[in-house]
Amino acid sequence: MKLMRTLVLGLLMLLVSTQVPAQLTIQITGGAEGALPIALVPFRVENGVPAPPEEMITIIRDDLYRTGLLQPLPRKDLIAHPATLEEVNFQNWRVLGVDNLVVGALASDPDSGYHGYQVSFELLDVYKANRLTGKRYRVRPDALRTLGHTISDIIFQSLFGRPGGFNTQIAYVEIERNADQPVHKLIVADADGHNPQVILTSKAPIMSPAWSPDRQRIGYVSFENGRSEVYVQEVASGKRRTVASFNGINSAPAWSPQGNRLALTLSKDGNPEIYILDLASESLRQITHNSSIDTEPVWTPNGQQIIFTSDRGGSPQIYRLPSAGGKAERLTFEGSYNARPTLSPDGRLLALVHREDGKFKIAVLDLQTRLTRVLTDGPLDESPSFAPNGATLLYSSVLGGKSELATVSIYGRAHERLGVFNNAVQEPTWSPL
Repeated sequence: MKLMRTLVLGLLMLLVSTQVPAQLTIQITGGAEGALPIALVPFRVENGVPAPPEEMITIIRDDLYRTGLLQPLPRKDLIAHPATLEEVNFQNWRVLGVDNLVVGALASDPDSGYHGYQVSFELLDVYKANRLTGKRYRVRPDALRTLGHTISDIIFQSLFGRPGGFNTQIAYVEIERNADQPVHKLIVADADGHNPQVILTSKAPIMSPAWSPDRQRIGYVSFENGRSEVYVQEVASGKRRTVASFNGINSAPAWSPQGNRLALTLSKDGNPEIYILDLASESLRQITHNSSIDTEPVWTPNGQQIIFTSDRGGSPQIYRLPSAGGKAERLTFEGSYNARPTLSPDGRLLALVHREDGKFKIAVLDLQTRLTRVLTDGPLDESPSFAPNGATLLYSSVLGGKSELATVSIYGRAHERLGVFNNAVQEPTWSPL
């Protein structure tokens, strides 16, 4: 909660909460009960083939585990190491209670001209003793990690009927404090935290990165000119432009589903309100009109509504109103602090930062049942962001004085760290498909 959040949400935290109706909250303690059991056999490396730089099955295992929907069999419990369907004794695998089996192999690709690999894999149904899907690839050694994510996508799509999104990206802000003046970096990385690339460096704070729906641009807040301004930057070229530089606060950019508009928090007329900016015409329309602080807007998938944080009830809570403007509806009632809303791709779940027992934790609210589930333990968890598959949340955390990026499945079944950093990391956001 740095600078801008101190400026806006920090004010909200100091307000006295009002008495409101309670909602049922469930505390998730971890575990993987209810996940689909699957066995992932290390891919066979054929004779004479150089060992790959990374074991592909580990990449796939980590991808699938993070969703919380699949529970890989521990490696020590693997009873055999087949590489093809023909080598599998399905009865033996049924005894282990696994529903599916992944096998594969790496062979040399002498005709490729770049010392690459031929990679094959098969996803098998253990109880039907048949092949659900399988493919063969030719790939360079430096592309094996990307191929691992591709295979994870195919497996997830085959089992659950929706994209996995493992070949997407994340963005986050890293702050180096070794120098006399902190250095802020906007970083883009693979969805599992690998291959980080710095796309912007500044001695001034960078905040609130937000991906465009086409993944080609990122909106963010920068203080490089001595005050908050909202920029839109092309990821590939680095080309950027200022889209909001009004007097007062310019913050919290959120892309519309079509990518042609941004919802923003502006205080150009004195009070922080939600506005919608048309990027082509640069026309601006105010949609909240309240004496409270309204901030952190997000769009519903159909673009018809805006969900946002406001202290209009006496404490930071989540509200919803039509994107055309109108009456706001309060969505959260459990606890005196709920902020940083983000929606699942299907619009069914609302993830947020929830304060409980003096700790800031990640929780999800089912917008149909109004049931809230707390997924993390805190004490300083923030900035939840949904994976494109809707099964996993990315967030930042501070534990023992160390910053980290972590994921948690929406049912709390799987927690995993993407990395513990020497520098502070904050405000991660997951790209769309």
